[in-house]
Amino acid sequence: MGGPNFGAVGGADDLRAIVGALLTYGLIFAVLMLIVSATTWALAANGGSWHTAQKAKTGVLVALAGATLTGGALAWANWLLDLGAHL
Repeated sequence: MGGPNFGAVGGADDLRAIVGALLTYGLIFAVLMLIVSATTWALAANGGSWHTAQKAKTGVLVALAGATLTGGALAWANWLLDLGAHL
């Protein structure tokens, strides 16, 4: 048994390009959110605005989770395809 035949679907190369672009944009936005949230956290903690600092800390954690999930999505999909080829 071979692996999945992605060539049988018309436009498979276009679909791969679109998914790659979406993963790239997702990773860029997650990193930008991380930078903005970390800066806001630092400024709010320095200024004594603890409520804003707590919200920014949550933003940092969400951005890290988003960057991790977005960055690992392609590796996970490739692992699943490889696993499926061996079943």
